[in-house]
Amino acid sequence: MYYFIALVWLMFSTVAVAEEGQSEVIGTSETVITTVRTEKSVSAPVPEGLKSPQKTLDSFLMAMEALKAGDKDALDKAEQTLDLSQVNTLVRKERGRDLAWMLLTVLENTPYLEPKTLPPAHKDSEYTLYDYAEGKLYFAKQTDGRWLFAHESLDTLQAILNTLQTQQQTQAETDESVAPLVSSAPEHLPWHLRISQKVPEWLKPTLLDVAYWQWLSILLIVLLGVVADRLAAFVLRVSVKIWQKFAKPYYRKLSSNILRPLGLMMMASIWWMGLNLLGLPDDVLLVLLVAAKFMAGLSGIWTAYRLVDLISAFFQEQALKTETLLDDMLVPLITQVLKIFVTVAGIIFIANSLSLNISGVLAGLGLGGLAFALAAKDAVENLFGFVTVLTDRPFLVGDWIVIDKIEGTVESIGFRSTRIRTFYNSVITLPNSRMITAEVDNMGQRRYRRLKMVLSLTYDTPPERIDGYCEGLRELVRQHPHTRKDYFHIYFNEYAASSLDIMVYIFFEVPTWSMELQARHQFLLDALKLAERMGVEFAFPTQTLYWQQVDENANHPIDELLPAGSSSNHAQDVARQQAEYITRGKR
Repeated sequence: MYYFIALVWLMFSTVAVAEEGQSEVIGTSETVITTVRTEKSVSAPVPEGLKSPQKTLDSFLMAMEALKAGDKDALDKAEQTLDLSQVNTLVRKERGRDLAWMLLTVLENTPYLEPKTLPPAHKDSEYTLYDYAEGKLYFAKQTDGRWLFAHESLDTLQAILNTLQTQQQTQAETDESVAPLVSSAPEHLPWHLRISQKVPEWLKPTLLDVAYWQWLSILLIVLLGVVADRLAAFVLRVSVKIWQKFAKPYYRKLSSNILRPLGLMMMASIWWMGLNLLGLPDDVLLVLLVAAKFMAGLSGIWTAYRLVDLISAFFQEQALKTETLLDDMLVPLITQVLKIFVTVAGIIFIANSLSLNISGVLAGLGLGGLAFALAAKDAVENLFGFVTVLTDRPFLVGDWIVIDKIEGTVESIGFRSTRIRTFYNSVITLPNSRMITAEVDNMGQRRYRRLKMVLSLTYDTPPERIDGYCEGLRELVRQHPHTRKDYFHIYFNEYAASSLDIMVYIFFEVPTWSMELQARHQFLLDALKLAERMGVEFAFPTQTLYWQQVDENANHPIDELLPAGSSSNHAQDVARQQAEYITRGKR
């Protein structure tokens, strides 16, 4: 059902565009065509083989004889004798080939038609070659002087052939020596003529200008394309699964349906080739061929996209093997460039298949260049932002950055935007234009990662243990595999409200945040183990209420040196003596 819906949608959309475009072109270009032909009549001479009805007929017959002999270029010469101006350019090539063979068959089955029987020159604008019941077969003189088989005559060829075939079959029933239809090269006849000779009479009536046997053929071709698509998709999926079992690990991550578009391409190709064999009327052939060509082009682009994904998977795996992150950033860029190239090539292929006027499109873009430039201002700024990121390299894929209060890890860098994975696992898309003026704090480019903290000890910790614990922490820094050894500070730093505070100011030499966390984890565990071994305890905010019974007879050793009632000057002298004693012991 999916295929028929898609086909119907393509048919209607294409017909709408084609009819609209054709009406505009035909309506506006008649004067231009007349002018061009008038100019050609003045500047370019009429080809010798088209100067008269006699020469045109002789040129056609000679070209068809050369075609039967194997000269493929002769078909173009034969088509030059036909007035195909009324045939849509999308099907002109296919229609011209069929008309040439049908005309040859009609001429071969019409008696007394020899080029030498025609006059060498003719003054009127028309010359009737033969008058059939379905219409006359005649030449028409063009405005540039060429004599061509008139397009009205070409339109009646199918009906003339049907009548000739019926007459020959009637005669063959009474006279066995009469062949059903005479042709000097039956193997070169279009397939629809061969089929029409063999189908029963009840399949020859028409519905909407299409014979019954042609309707059945269309149904069979569509069905054959769908079956080929499903079969190819199944075979390709199984083949990819088998291949992935023996392929490199980076190919195993790809979907088993990566070659699925090849099935659609096969289906479109079967439709494209099959419809050309049926000899359908121009309008019907135009609709169906445009749909088939359009689907073939889209499936080709899709197939190329999947091949680019295969190439990208290979390069991503190779980039992971290197230490630099530049190639990790360039691989998505190369993938995007290849997909843009594939898209452009696919558009050109579709435009060429549909005979679109690329020059007219480009001219339209030129006329709307100013509007396009204004509309593309943001896109150009984003592109310059991407170039800035690529050349200045303020960050790479995988870096931890802070930009405009946005913090996270760079996931991808594209032409238009940069994607950042935040630490709460959302993805923020930043236009590259902001990279030109924004301040980027690249946390991932730090050589050292600082740890600044305070270790709080209880107030009952002896001074010598505080000093010993600080020295033990310094030794932990010296022994740690990822700390900076030439610059760190660990000292007793403050008397806090409920603790004796030791400041720890050290640096870790690690490339990533995850390794920094691991290094912190190891250092903090070592500091805790050292505290247990040194007999020091960590403080926390508390208030302690002491109940103490005062012994009036108890004396402090300093009471002998500093009795009650001593003067301030005497107290200062005693304190200086004690300080000198303390410092003298360290010396």
